[in-house]
Amino acid sequence: MELIQHNDPMPMSFMHAVQEGDVDALRLLLQEMPGLATKRGLDSKGIARTVLHIVTDWPGYFPNAPIIVKILIAAGADPNATMIGGQYSETPLHWAASSDDVDVAVALIDGGADIEVLGGSIGGGTPLDNAVGYGCWNVARLLVQRGARVDRLWQAAALGMMSRVEELLVNHSPTAVDITEAFWQACHGGQRRVAQYLLSQGADINGSPGYTEQTPLDAARSLETRRDTLAAWLTSEGAQSSERG
Repeated sequence: MELIQHNDPMPMSFMHAVQEGDVDALRLLLQEMPGLATKRGLDSKGIARTVLHIVTDWPGYFPNAPIIVKILIAAGADPNATMIGGQYSETPLHWAASSDDVDVAVALIDGGADIEVLGGSIGGGTPLDNAVGYGCWNVARLLVQRGARVDRLWQAAALGMMSRVEELLVNHSPTAVDITEAFWQACHGGQRRVAQYLLSQGADINGSPGYTEQTPLDAARSLETRRDTLAAWLTSEGAQSSERG
């Protein structure tokens, strides 16, 4: 595994090409540096990430990113390569799932990304865990469509999969804490019917999972990841609201 130091000028050129969506510049870099697509960049914290991690880095939505993903995979980039040296061993698909970047997620899956790979920042789990945990509903539904397993009550609840919720309740005997967490996630995902059902099954209407202080009502009122990042981008571009404080 060949590492490129963070202060090497090549990573800066690559990142600029990615962030600007400069496909021609990227192709030129790949010609000038054979094997670039298989290298890892080592940042100042000692974390090694792949070129595909750079394309899927937060907040995502880089111009021409789906095309760049395809170019890099064709050049030898491994869509299942994980980060090394950090707290988690996430793949690029974990990262695309965490920003709700569906187009990039499609390109990664079509390029061979494993939808069931573990190591995500949500409990060390799969890309679906990341997508649901961060309110990335578009990628979450894409993953389910592509065959991702929905084997946790909170996942099914957040996605409004009533029949799966009922099945998991019957077959897995969840605790009251599990049911309350699923209720919170149903509110998080805007799934009223599932929320009503879980409330009838004993969920605490004001209960919060251990990973957040938000109540179910707070979760229901919160922005999903895609809308939140879109609003942040609009603000950065100078957009104004009609609500003047």
